[in-house]
Amino acid sequence: KKAKKFSKKPTTLFAARVLAAVARIPKGQTLTYKEVARRAGNPNACRAVGNILNRYGGMDVGVPCHRVIRSDGTTGGYAWGPKKKIAILRKEGAI
Repeated sequence: KKAKKFSKKPTTLFAARVLAAVARIPKGQTLTYKEVARRAGNPNACRAVGNILNRYGGMDVGVPCHRVIRSDGTTGGYAWGPKKKIAILRKEGAI
């Protein structure tokens, strides 16, 4: 699957906070979309977190969006597909 292009600059303060929170997730650890939303200042905006990561995230901009998972423990979405996300998380020792 071809990787999509990511925008580099967030357009809202909340988006910038989301990207900063995700950038601080250490290798080998994960956070839920809900926890990222809480850390970014809006605990009810977990869907928005997913949309922000889809639009702005990616290791090419220093945002390890693969480290954000769903509250039920499943991996959730990923631009390069769920198998790739699982493989990266396993390699990092997060799952």
